[in-house]
Parts: sequence; structure tokens; C-alpha cells
Amino acid sequence: MVTEELQTIEAEANQAITDAGSSEMLDRLQVEFLGRKGRLTELLRGIGTLPSDQKPLFGQALNASKERLTGLIAARREELSVQERAEREQAEAIDVTLPGRARPQGRLHPLTATMQDIKRVMIGQGFEFVDGPDIEDYLYNFDWLNFPPDHPAMDEQMSFSVDDTHLLRTQTTALQGRIMQHRQPPFRIATVGRCFRYEAVDATHHHTFHQVDGFSVDEGISLADLKGVLAELARGLFGPDVTVRFRPDFFPFVEPGVEVAIRWGNRWLELGGAGLIHPNILRRAGYDTERYSGFAFGLGVDRMPMLRYGIDDLRLFLNNDLRFLQQF
Repeated sequence: MVTEELQTIEAEANQAITDAGSSEMLDRLQVEFLGRKGRLTELLRGIGTLPSDQKPLFGQALNASKERLTGLIAARREELSVQERAEREQAEAIDVTLPGRARPQGRLHPLTATMQDIKRVMIGQGFEFVDGPDIEDYLYNFDWLNFPPDHPAMDEQMSFSVDDTHLLRTQTTALQGRIMQHRQPPFRIATVGRCFRYEAVDATHHHTFHQVDGFSVDEGISLADLKGVLAELARGLFGPDVTVRFRPDFFPFVEPGVEVAIRWGNRWLELGGAGLIHPNILRRAGYDTERYSGFAFGLGVDRMPMLRYGIDDLRLFLNNDLRFLQQF
């Protein structure tokens, strides 16, 4: 009786293993028939009912059946492995003839776009753009620009000092001395970049901001040349109908000095300062002030895209908030 049951179970296992469609199913069949509590193993409990002379024969038959089923499972597992590998490779295959997936195109930051427009307009007027260092020498940031030693801007609280002689530049105008000590007129130089000041950060002030500076030295330069350059720059950035205003103002590095503003809506917006380069600076550079004169201007860049795009908070430019940046 036990022997017949063994044959029945083996035949059932053979059929199940042959029909198994996955490695996971084979694992379950192996446990079901050959595991510690498997159906073949359970047959050992009935060996006690056999006559003594049949017990060894049944044990041998049971072990042989286990070996056959183990071999059958291994062979079927290899077949399934090959089949599953082929199916996986087919599913993961890449059709190289398909067009690639285009990555989303990035857009210019509003400050970057504004600075590019500034360069476009000023290069069109003959300016050469030169970069200056963010960490500047006090010599160029203040002394070269005709600042008296006790000028309020010299106070360390107005800027970020690096050591006794260097600071994060408070104005891109610091480039003037670096250029003038190595060049002879005529020239038109411009620079645009970051500046740093000790400021209480709010919607209209920031410790990091951007400026564009331009200066030119040649024979016969007057305020009319300065006005023409700035009017063209304003029209290039804000449209052909923009109105530019010049009012007298004081800056240590120009004489006379003017405040530059534009009409925007029903109010005037100051962009920065300008004027004719102070004779003290020209003389320090070794230029003949009877022959040469020059103009200089420094304008805040950050306010320009605020007007162009209707932005009401300066801090948004540097917050790296995608909800803001994706609008441009």
C-alpha cells in the first residue's frame, strides 16, 4: 500500500514539475514533495506497517524517488532560467531606432537675461567688458576712487572685510583703478557683476546685489556723451519711449555728479550715479587733465528686471525657488 502511494505521488510530482511555468512555482513544488514535511517525507511514517523484509526495499525506493525528482527539478529550473532570461532581455531591450527623449530646456535667470541685454546694448556702443575680482583691495575699492579716509563707506560695518587690506567689493566701480593704471586713453570699459554690502535684507535691500559700471576716457568727453550712452542703454532695456532724468548729486569719484533715474508709470525710479570722472583720479592714472576727460556711471542691475517683469521682492532672485524661476 505504501509502495503504491509512493508511485502515485512521484507520478503526480513528475507531472507538476514538467508543467511548472516559473522558478517560484518550482520552489513551492520542491517544498511540497521534498521538504521536511513534504509528501514523500511523510511516507516514512507508514514504513512501520511494512514487513521487516520490505522496509529496506521501501527505503531504497523512497530515496531513489527523491533523487529522480531532485534531478527533474534541477533540469526544469535550468530550462525556466533560460526562458525567463530571454523574456527579461526582450522586455528590457532598447529600440535604438526610436527618437531620444528630449530633456526639458533650461531658461535664463531674469538677472542673467538682464545682464546679457546690458552687454548687448553696451558692446553695440563700443564698450569692452572686463571682469573684476569679488574680493577687492581697499586701494581700488575706496582710495583710487577719491574717497576721503574718513568717508562713511570706509566703515567696516558697510562691507564684509576679509583681512586688513581686502574686502568683498562694495561697488563694481573698483575696476577703474585696475584698468587706468595699465591703459592709456582712449578706451571704453564696462563691467557687470556682484557686489556686497552690510545691509538689513528686505524686499528692496540685499547683502548681495549686482551692478553695471561703465567708464570712458578720451579727448573732449562731456556730460553730453554720458547722457547719450545712458539714454541708449535705457531705451535698449525698457523700450524706445522711456524717459531718462539726470539730477545733480555727489559721488567722490565724479565731478560733476548726477543721479540717473527713469520714468516708470507715474513715478521716477533711481538706477544709480554717474558723472565726469574726477580730475584727481585722472591725474593719479597719469593722464593729462588738460587733454583728457572721461565719464563714469554705476547702475543697479537688480532693479531692472524687477521693473521689466513686475517683481516686487528683491529676495526672490537669490532664493532658488523653482516656483518663481519657472515663470521665466
